[in-house]
Amino acid sequence: MKRTLVIGDIHGGLRALRQVLERAQVQHDDTLIFLGDYVDGWSESAQVIEFLIQLSSQQSCLFMKGNHDMWCENWLDNGLAPHVWLMHGGSSTAESYRFLDMTTRRKHLDFFNQLKSYHIDAQNRLFVHAGFASIHGPEDEHDDSNFLWDRTLWETALTMERRSRQDDGMMPKRLKLFREIFIGHTPTLNYNLDVPMHASTVWNIDTGAAFYGKLSIMDIDTKEFWQSDTVQRLYPDEKGRN
Repeated sequence: MKRTLVIGDIHGGLRALRQVLERAQVQHDDTLIFLGDYVDGWSESAQVIEFLIQLSSQQSCLFMKGNHDMWCENWLDNGLAPHVWLMHGGSSTAESYRFLDMTTRRKHLDFFNQLKSYHIDAQNRLFVHAGFASIHGPEDEHDDSNFLWDRTLWETALTMERRSRQDDGMMPKRLKLFREIFIGHTPTLNYNLDVPMHASTVWNIDTGAAFYGKLSIMDIDTKEFWQSDTVQRLYPDEKGRN
């Protein structure tokens, strides 16, 4: 059967990406939806982008934009390297591009330019890196940075999950707009878990690959998921964003 698989934040961990795609036995007729943050962390950020470009030429792929992708895009475009980016994985990304020619850099910039802010599928499922704030949905979002940075959607979902089922009628409008919402951005490690988390209508697929967690891929229909090894073990001489 054709599957739709969603993949969490990669953060330069190409070895983890290859491993988890192999473990999920990804086929050419599977659709892959990536939730963003392809760069910043482990040493192979540029190599991750090259791999994803090649992968998208072989099968259906949808790529969301993360906040780290925005930083890398700006750096490739105009050389801007803010201190906050360099301190949060940007320095390893810049290093990964050191010996790449301008043709490759332009190709990667085109990749970043074409990333989607969000995607809504035919079954009314939303895919976005972080979240959105508008009660009318992402199409009515007044601040596009929320797609990259918002954590209130996830925090609201967690709050509602802790409430009694008797309070379902009080569910915030944002959580009722979509059948399901798939996000990254907030590592499940923050909640002492290294597996995907589910709260209300939201699935969080960022299982901490940038730090001491794993990279995860999930079948959005069956909710079966596969994981890489702890990414730090795949890069034993590096620290990632730890």
